[in-house]
Amino acid sequence: MDKSQAYDQTVSDIRPNVRFEGWLLVREARARTTAGGKSFLEIAFVDRTGTIPAKFWDWSGEVPAAGTVAMVRGVGNEYNGHLQLRVDSLRPAAPGDGKDPSGFVPAAPETAESMMAEVTATANAIRDDSLRGIVCKLLEWASAGGRLAVAPAAKSMHHAEVSGLLHHTVTMLRAAKALCGVYPELDKDLLFAGVIAHDLAKMDEMNVGAVGLVDGYTRDGRLVGHIVRGVVNVERAGGAVGAARERTTLLQHLVLSHHGDPEFGSPVPPKCPEALVLSSLDRLDAKLFQMFAAARETKPGEFSAPVWGLDKIEVYRAEPPPPPSSEP
Repeated sequence: MDKSQAYDQTVSDIRPNVRFEGWLLVREARARTTAGGKSFLEIAFVDRTGTIPAKFWDWSGEVPAAGTVAMVRGVGNEYNGHLQLRVDSLRPAAPGDGKDPSGFVPAAPETAESMMAEVTATANAIRDDSLRGIVCKLLEWASAGGRLAVAPAAKSMHHAEVSGLLHHTVTMLRAAKALCGVYPELDKDLLFAGVIAHDLAKMDEMNVGAVGLVDGYTRDGRLVGHIVRGVVNVERAGGAVGAARERTTLLQHLVLSHHGDPEFGSPVPPKCPEALVLSSLDRLDAKLFQMFAAARETKPGEFSAPVWGLDKIEVYRAEPPPPPSSEP
């Protein structure tokens, strides 16, 4: 490796059969043992460009704590269609290295304050008293202790970043507002309320670890899940604000059906136009996030590694278009 490139590599630079050397943050790590009795370290590394699973074979020593910045050397490789890193050496950063863990954590591209202001303004502008009351109550509960400002939207699939839940909500709201201009028959109040409410219960479902990202699922998340918990929360909020039964039930339906199909966790399919739009936008936003991320890590004219959350497709990054002709 060129000396000038040493320590400068990021997760996005990891490629099969290519040497890697750079500073990464330990997202989670655990000691494991093979069937043959050999010990190894299973690690998830992260930096601002992404997350990568890794294995350190024939390892012995202490398990690095989540939130540890480390100098990592190894080789990229593919296993079962997944890109990972085979670690040869790992050294935790010393105080003199000047490595701040916060600089390695993926974060939403907009500030939490600006996104929260946009979501709150949309909620306050809902004209339907029942829906406005429910959504504002849900936001009040979700914002307690500053949780919503930092909450990721997922552990790994999409918007797995600090403030990712707000990022996911804001982009869906903007798309929903644009679609309402195309389809004026849509109930804007119901759709906007559904966008804001649909994933708020993820904060009860996921455990946010030391680095500000999801490191596992709570008991409630594993036994109940965010869809059912979200429906329960809408019921509680509706009762707290005296919402009309019809409007409460409709919002519950949007939350219940937002994954679209039973195989993805929704017990009922969308049965009103607003539920269909919400489900479609949720799927679109999640998949575009993953496609854009894969494209950013790919050279123009090449295909990405298979993306698990996109049914293992390889995302193509187009070459830049030629400059426009001066001809009219």
